[in-house]
Amino acid sequence: MNGVHDMGGTHGLGPVAPEPNEPVFHHEWERRTFAITLASGFLGKWNLDMSRFSREHMPGPEYLTTTYYEHWLWGLERLLVEHGLLTREEIAAREQGRSVAVAPPAEPLRPLPASEVAETLRRGGAHRVDVEVPPRFKSGDRVRARNMHPLGHTRLPRYARGKRGTIAVHRGCHVFPDASAHGLGDQPQHVYGVRFEARELWGETAEPNQHTYIDLWESYLLPA
Repeated sequence: MNGVHDMGGTHGLGPVAPEPNEPVFHHEWERRTFAITLASGFLGKWNLDMSRFSREHMPGPEYLTTTYYEHWLWGLERLLVEHGLLTREEIAAREQGRSVAVAPPAEPLRPLPASEVAETLRRGGAHRVDVEVPPRFKSGDRVRARNMHPLGHTRLPRYARGKRGTIAVHRGCHVFPDASAHGLGDQPQHVYGVRFEARELWGETAEPNQHTYIDLWESYLLPA
């Protein structure tokens, strides 16, 4: 969807200032937010694409004035409420330090046991899917990214829409996030690493002889 979270190439936000020796987490609550988000995902109520899409609903002014893991926490709260695991009242009570009785889930849930965390994270999610449909493009093909403006989730960044590039590599078939984020199944598609010249993306003021690679699903692309 077109939202403030898709800021690639946007002007007026100031320079990017990397933090030297930046730690993985700046605060203990960030570490806990990361862990709780992953653990909640393994309850099976939503998938990774739904989790990303949930964060994209954060209002623009709030998104721009909060930190990365605050975005994660906001999205997680939305998912927990949407799927009936918590209520807004229960969350508010905990924020105020009040104890509150949480209603049991309507159906049994299988949490991820602590003994399985390390192996589960090492294995990762199963997003690659084998399909018999042949790829539409091959390395060296010239393509153009669709100029699309979906209301739902997409992995096609705005700065690449309508731009021409070259297929650099075929990465196999993967779950289609635009469908998966809305509970419409895997709908796997071929994914390609596409090479875009910097001046194609950013105009004549971009540095010459520079390029960017973007992994794009097949339905995002047209022959150029």
